[in-house]
Amino acid sequence: MTHARGGIDADSSGHAARHAADRVARHSYGKLVAFLAARSHDVAAAEDALADAFAAALAEWPRGGCPDHPEAWLLTVARRKLIDVARRRLTGEKAIEQWLQLADDTEAANEMTVPDHRLALMFACAHPAIEDAVHAPLMLQAVLGLDAKRIASAFLTSPAAMSKRLVRAKEKLRAAGIPFRTPEPEELAERLGGVLDAIYAAFNDGWSAPGGLEAARCDLVEEAIFLARLVAELAPREPEALGLLTCLLHAHARRHARRDADGEYVPLAAQDISRWDDAMIEEAEALLHRAIRIGAIGRYQLEAAVQSAHADRRRCGRVDWHAVLQLYDGLYALTGSPVVAINRALALAESSGPDAALATLPEVTGDARLATYQPYWAVRANLLARIGATLEAHAAYEIAIGLEGDDAVRRFLRRAQSKLEN
Repeated sequence: MTHARGGIDADSSGHAARHAADRVARHSYGKLVAFLAARSHDVAAAEDALADAFAAALAEWPRGGCPDHPEAWLLTVARRKLIDVARRRLTGEKAIEQWLQLADDTEAANEMTVPDHRLALMFACAHPAIEDAVHAPLMLQAVLGLDAKRIASAFLTSPAAMSKRLVRAKEKLRAAGIPFRTPEPEELAERLGGVLDAIYAAFNDGWSAPGGLEAARCDLVEEAIFLARLVAELAPREPEALGLLTCLLHAHARRHARRDADGEYVPLAAQDISRWDDAMIEEAEALLHRAIRIGAIGRYQLEAAVQSAHADRRRCGRVDWHAVLQLYDGLYALTGSPVVAINRALALAESSGPDAALATLPEVTGDARLATYQPYWAVRANLLARIGATLEAHAAYEIAIGLEGDDAVRRFLRRAQSKLEN
């Protein structure tokens, strides 16, 4: 244990402890849960044990200083909690076996880097015994530590409903004794989709952070890209794994152009392409070409192709909106997603005009989830403004502004709204 230096008051020590715990949570939460869950076969218990360990850290680290190996310290405390749970729940040889495994494996990792079993946990969460619709949400919570409210927002559902589904899924994981391991090649295909969906949702959650600057959200973007690379390495002949990585790299390549020098939001069409990361775009393009050559087109390859069409503005100075519209047609045929329908409407507006786009934009009455989906109202407001429906556009902008959590985007929407009055 590294002891706190003399002269540091309790407030400073407390702040340092919280900072250290926050740093470990951002960088290691998923690794620690995966390590504990792989031994206990109980995701909920692993999460609870780790939460207790973090609470203990916040109580003890300010007094004694942050440990030299914070991951190992948290792992030891969480392991003790899990052993207590196992003693109460299990009896006989099965209990002894689990206690010994938890003790032995934790001691092995105690002074070293904690082994990374996140990919194995993700594939366990995508097991066929778990309901398909909860695969990705379960991974987002178990592996990346997102709460039910954030996950519910990503999947356009209520936090209460999402919480219930997650609890049921974790109980199913435990009761069914699903192994925590990377699947064999013959098992990979049926589980890969859920893993890719979770990684994509995690990236989007981090990407949509206010200002893109919140540390935890920035880490989430990097984490998603790291996991996408792991999956692509695990399954180099799976075109959708390559397609997903392409999507993430194309989007991340534009990260520095999303805000101007004053921190104001810059929409994609107005971004300064000189601020895009050329090396990352070239890597993405090479991955997309690899995926296409395999010859089995899917959702993430189509998403990646849309990103590639936008990146082509570097070469020819414009976007081929007819090609983008065709890609969205294919995506919508595959997914039926209202999010895809909204993006398709934007492409249609560029190729055929705002009237045609408005006619295809989904109605809130047809899908109640859209009522609280900010991009829907922002797109609707933009299209209404372009056809001169000023009052309706003003109202739609007002809803979009109310739903937006990013101050810079709110200012952008306010400016667009104010132009209606000129």
